[in-house]
Amino acid sequence: MNSAEPVILARGLTKRFGQLTAVDRLDLRVDRAEVFGFLGPNGCGKSTTIRMLCGLLLPSAGEIEVLGCQIPRDAEALKRRIGYMTQKFSLYEDLTVGENLDFLATVQGLPQRYGRQRIEELLERYWLTDRRTQLAGTLSGGQKQRLALAGAVLHKPDLLLLDEPTSAVDPQSRREFWDSLFELAEAGTTLLVSTHYMDEAERCTRLGILDAGRLVADGSPAELMAALPGRPLLVECLQPRNAQRALQGAEEVIAMAQIGNSLRVLSAVADARERISRRLATQGIEAHVQETEANLEDVFVAVTHHPQTHAGAHA
Repeated sequence: MNSAEPVILARGLTKRFGQLTAVDRLDLRVDRAEVFGFLGPNGCGKSTTIRMLCGLLLPSAGEIEVLGCQIPRDAEALKRRIGYMTQKFSLYEDLTVGENLDFLATVQGLPQRYGRQRIEELLERYWLTDRRTQLAGTLSGGQKQRLALAGAVLHKPDLLLLDEPTSAVDPQSRREFWDSLFELAEAGTTLLVSTHYMDEAERCTRLGILDAGRLVADGSPAELMAALPGRPLLVECLQPRNAQRALQGAEEVIAMAQIGNSLRVLSAVADARERISRRLATQGIEAHVQETEANLEDVFVAVTHHPQTHAGAHA
C-alpha cells in the first residue's frame, strides 16, 4: 500500500480546546481512490480531524499534507480540489434544488456552460431531475442527502470528506448513497468517511478506529478482524440474562451483548471457553459455549476497551 500515491498525510496531528485534547498525536495516511473510514463514537475526534484536514480548523500541533498542499498554509488553494459534506443538511432550504446547485456552481467559479451541463448530469445521476423546482427544505432525508452529495461533487473534487453523512436517513437511502460513493471511488475520487455504523465501516477499503482522539487501529476490515486477540464466544442457554449476570465482572470477559436468545461474549484469554463454561456451571446455569466468527463490533470493543474499569463489561 505504501507504493500507492498518498492523498492525505498527517503526522502528530493534535488539537486542544483549553484543557481538552480532542485529537491526540494522530498519524494518518490515505491513498488515492481509497474509501477510508473513520469509525468511533460521538466525541472521539472524528469531526475535529476532518475539519483540520480541510483547513477549516487550525491544529495545535503536527503536520498535514493533503493533495500535495501543506495545511494550513495552502488551505485556500486546496478548497477547489476537495468536497466536504457534513452530517447536517448545509444547503439553503428556501431555495429550490436547481437554485442550490446554480448557487454552488457560481461559488465554485465553474464556467456557466460547463456548470449547467454538470448540474444536469448530477440531477440525473442522483435521481433529482423531477425535484428541480422543489424547495430543498421540503425534500425527504434521502433526497436532501443526495442533493448535498451533488453539491459536494459539483466541481469534481479529487478528495471527498464526509462527516457522518448518513446519520439521518433510512437504510434503503444509506445503501443507495454508498453505491454512489463507490461509483465516485471507481472514477478515481478518494473518500474519507466518518461513521459510527458498523455495517458502513465494513464497506470501507480501510478503517481507522478512533478512541478519545487517538488512532487505536488501522487496517482493512478483514485485517482488523483477523488480528482480534482470542475469539468471540456464543453462549446458548435458556436464560441469557441470568448468564450475563453470572459473568458480570469476570476478568476474562471484555464485553457481552445479548443477541436474540444467545449471549455474545468477547474475551482475549486463550482458555475463555472453558473458564466461562465452568463459571456458568458453578452458578447452576446449563449453557453451550462455542466460538463464533469475529465481526467489526468485536474489534471496536476490543481496541477501545479500558481495562481499569468494568464499564465496558456489558452492552
